[in-house]
Amino acid sequence: MLCGMLTMLLLLQAAAPAPAAPAKAPSEIVAAAPASDWVDIAPDDLLVMQLAPDRDGAARKVVIQLMPPPFSQPWIANIRTLAKAHWWDGTAVTRVQDNYVAQWGDPTEKKPLPAGLMKASERAYMTVIPKPAENRLSRFRYPDPYSRGTLFDSGWPLAFELIHDVPVVDQNGRPMPPSTTRNAWPVHCYGMVGVGRNMPPDAGTGAELYTVIGHAPRHLDRNIALVGRVVEGIENLSSLPRGTGPLGVYEKPEQRVPIASIRLASEQPAAARPHLQYLSTESASFAAYADARANRRDAFFIVPAGGADICNIPVPIRRKP
Repeated sequence: MLCGMLTMLLLLQAAAPAPAAPAKAPSEIVAAAPASDWVDIAPDDLLVMQLAPDRDGAARKVVIQLMPPPFSQPWIANIRTLAKAHWWDGTAVTRVQDNYVAQWGDPTEKKPLPAGLMKASERAYMTVIPKPAENRLSRFRYPDPYSRGTLFDSGWPLAFELIHDVPVVDQNGRPMPPSTTRNAWPVHCYGMVGVGRNMPPDAGTGAELYTVIGHAPRHLDRNIALVGRVVEGIENLSSLPRGTGPLGVYEKPEQRVPIASIRLASEQPAAARPHLQYLSTESASFAAYADARANRRDAFFIVPAGGADICNIPVPIRRKP
C-alpha cells in the first residue's frame, strides 16, 4: 500500500508542470539583447559638450544625439553650423530651473552668429510621416493624454495625430492616402534637448538650447523644436545648482557654468570619440523591454501597472563593446 502511494506521488510530481521562470527585469532584457539589436550612432550625429571642471577639478562632459531626418532639420542644420564654427566656446549654462530644464547659450545675447544659418519656422514642429507597418513593433499601445497616440520610430519617442481629409503629398509632389499618413512630433521626455526661443512667430535658431531635467513637460510638445537628447552625462546638467532668478536664471555672472567647447564627435580624433549605440525600437528585444517597463513582474513588484507613459520607457543607450 505504502509503495503504491509513493509511486503515485512520484508520478504526480513528474506530471506537474515545471515552475515558471522568474520574470526578467527590464535591465536583464537589455543586457541579453543580441548584438544585432543594437544600432551604432554616427559620430556626425553626436555633439560633445565640455563644461568647465567642477569644484574638485573633475571633467564634465555631456554627449547629445541629434534627431534624424525628417524631424527638426532646419534647427539641426544650424546646430551643425554652430558647432563647426565653435560658436558655443566661451558661452555658458545660464539657467537651471528645478524639475524643468537646464539651458545654455550666450548670456550676453550679443555674440554674432555664424553665416549660413537657416530660417526656422514653427511649421516644422510637426512632420508628416507614413503610418508604420504593423509588424515593425514600433506602435506604443497605451493611451496618451496629449495626442492621438504615441510610437517609437528609429529609436525616438514620438506622438502623432491622424490626418483626415487633408491633402498630403510626398517629397515628389505625389498625393498620399490620408489613411497611411499622420502628423508626428518628438516629445519632451527627460533628457530631450530643445531650442530656446522668444515669443512666436520666432522659432529660435538653435544657438540657445535646453535639456529636460525633470518630469516630462509634454505641454511644450509642438510649441518648441526638439532637436535631440542627452545620451551620456546628463548628471552634469541635472545636478547643477538651481538659479535663483525668475524661471531659474542665474542672476550673477559667477553663478553661470562656463562651456569650454561643443563639437561634433566627427570633428574629434577617432580615439577620443564616444562610440555609442541604441537598442533598436523595431527589435523583439525592445518590445520585451517596453512590456517589462509597463508591467513589472520581476521579484520586487507586487502588482503590474498595466501601462506606462512613453517617457517612462527610455530607449536604452550603451557604449559600443
